[in-house]
Amino acid sequence: MLKSFFYDVDRYVQEESVILVSIFKWFMLSAVVGALVGISAFLFLESLDFATGSVSGISYFILLPAAFTLNMIIIKYVFPKDDAYTTNKVIQNVHSSRKITPIAGVKAFFIPIISIASGGSVGKEAPVADIGAAIGSTLASILKLQPGDWRKLSICGISAGFAAIFGTPIAGAIFGVELLFIGTMLYEMLLPCLVAGITGYAVATALGAHYIFHPILISPEFSTELLFKILVAGVLFGVCSLLVIEIIKYAREFTRLFKKYAWAKSIVGGLLLAFLASIFSARYLGLGNEMIAQALLSDGQIAPYAFLLKIVFTALTLASGGIGGIITPVLVIGSTAGHAIGNLLALDPVIFAAIGMVAVLAGTTNTPIAASILAIELFGPAIAPYAAVTCITSFLMTGHRSVYPGQILKIHKSPDMKMELGKTIEESQFSYEEEKSMMRQFKKMKSYMPDRGWMMVGPRKPKNTLEEEVEPAAMPGKGTDAPSKKPEEKQSMLINSRPEEDESAPEEKTGKAQEEREELRTR
Repeated sequence: MLKSFFYDVDRYVQEESVILVSIFKWFMLSAVVGALVGISAFLFLESLDFATGSVSGISYFILLPAAFTLNMIIIKYVFPKDDAYTTNKVIQNVHSSRKITPIAGVKAFFIPIISIASGGSVGKEAPVADIGAAIGSTLASILKLQPGDWRKLSICGISAGFAAIFGTPIAGAIFGVELLFIGTMLYEMLLPCLVAGITGYAVATALGAHYIFHPILISPEFSTELLFKILVAGVLFGVCSLLVIEIIKYAREFTRLFKKYAWAKSIVGGLLLAFLASIFSARYLGLGNEMIAQALLSDGQIAPYAFLLKIVFTALTLASGGIGGIITPVLVIGSTAGHAIGNLLALDPVIFAAIGMVAVLAGTTNTPIAASILAIELFGPAIAPYAAVTCITSFLMTGHRSVYPGQILKIHKSPDMKMELGKTIEESQFSYEEEKSMMRQFKKMKSYMPDRGWMMVGPRKPKNTLEEEVEPAAMPGKGTDAPSKKPEEKQSMLINSRPEEDESAPEEKTGKAQEEREELRTR
């Protein structure tokens, strides 16, 4: 016994020593990545402000076609193999264990600045997250870490980039942990991503980055009616998320038809964006931060169809050669849609604008936990329960789709909808589970049955089983010449007879039939 005790002590000491060393190792590595990403985020924001101010007097009819064409030239001719300059490419590289080169990080820095400064409807968060992934991968290569370690550092870079851009360290950390897989989280990455996110946010703030914090006090008292309206809003935000995903996808597929004429696609797409801006408003171009500010005002000037226009502008930008993030436009779409839904449900539009921002983010990116935490960090804790309900509802309503098709599926969002798990959204095949489908069950329901009222019956039984239940004593035996009953007579006897009145039926069969009918009534 004493020997066993010392053996356990030795094992505990070894285990805790390894864990302690791992904690300090990842604390140091993730802090370095977070600091470097924080510096990069500040430089990116400053460069973006400078570029936007430099071209402010130039017409969009010149800027947009020129910017998209320049993007096309850089992508096609300047280190074309280093293509991890978008978030979806970064996700694919991490999944396939391909390193993200420093050149890809440089391209992720400059190409989005060209797109946003010229008026493209894209965001600023993805470039910094992609730069962070490149920083983490490069640092791992310099230190000659194992493949698993450089993947972790790349994820730390994504978290730090999100946190440094939005000023939300906790949401940024969870975003990196939740982004790669749909339906699961990388718990082993929680501590490194938290350290990286907090460090990146602290460094960017120390250098002078400014963030939005708009505390919201929930005015209506909690009630069942309010909770139901919140649920309805979550469904509507899910539909809005679905529109974002599908419109962007089909816009890109349409422009791929003109792959041989990429320069024409860039020019025509840029001119079309400028034309639409001249018809509606130029505020649908660029980041759209002023639209978020208007949506968060009770008397904000937001058109009910503003979110649809922002979706169209964003899809056209991405399809025409614009490169940048999708999250910032999604926040604009969510806030404007929430403002319209709040007015529709006769509730405070400011509250629903704030909820809509995070709910549409949860639906389009499949990150409901990070989006719920983002609501708390941006708007205060009072909004937390409402934001959580809408985020999860929107996440479910979107189905097995995402603006990042490189995400890997780990769950079925409904037991009646089956996808191939362990594969990306692009690779997975969809199918209904026939036996569990609601439509299938509906088709199995019988119409009103005499003397029984409404009842549900299961799958139709084979003919020989039907004959066994209809007074076995009266049924002709095998090999006899007695005439068999007509199908109509058998069906009538089955419907009108009761098990307790069938004296000739064995007790076991009667009891079994009663149990089956009780189970069907319960269903």
